[in-house]
Amino acid sequence: MPVFNEAATLEATVERVLAVDLGVERELILVDDCSSDGSAPIADAIAARHAGVVRCLRHPQNRGKGAALRTGFAAASGDCVMVQDADLEYDPTEIPKLLRPVLDGVADAVFGSRFAGGECHRVLYYWHSVGNRFLTLLSNMTTNLNLTDMEVGYKLFRREVIQSIRLREDRFGFEPEVTAKVARIRGIRIYETGISYRGRTYEEGKKIGWKDGLRAIYCILKYRFVD
Repeated sequence: MPVFNEAATLEATVERVLAVDLGVERELILVDDCSSDGSAPIADAIAARHAGVVRCLRHPQNRGKGAALRTGFAAASGDCVMVQDADLEYDPTEIPKLLRPVLDGVADAVFGSRFAGGECHRVLYYWHSVGNRFLTLLSNMTTNLNLTDMEVGYKLFRREVIQSIRLREDRFGFEPEVTAKVARIRGIRIYETGISYRGRTYEEGKKIGWKDGLRAIYCILKYRFVD
């Protein structure tokens, strides 16, 4: 769980994640990316309260979501690794939907999709939706996948898969980069499942912007060929 200035939602998100019955052991790794709003002491308190289940790692300087995810992936020890943002845009009760294909032995990576499955969504920005669909289309053209939501934050991988990939992007370029590199793994089995989505407004703390969209295009084209 990458954390950057999520004091308002961090504790609620963690408690909702831990309340989900997965039927398997789990660990939750919080990576505080040099928050300045009090998220760090909240994360420390959560880790102390849930010792043995929750771990808290910290970046001394802000490096971006992608960098926080690399730190978390490297520290993970479970059979599966999943990204859960700390802002409650994604519903932790749907984690079992992504985990099931891996537990059933049919998938190595599972992507959520905000555009498939008929789940509920908060209605927000039209051009964000258009941009996400365009980026997914461009990504699919370069990877030969038929994803419906490449930019989705809910992604789950078998640990050996994600730890075998050399990731470089520090910010939101993580999504197209990891998609491109996973798609290049010979014999990889990728599944997709519909999920709900409660998007935030910029006033509520949404961080991604149009420059990240341009970076995503660059990453789609770059990582089609570059390791």
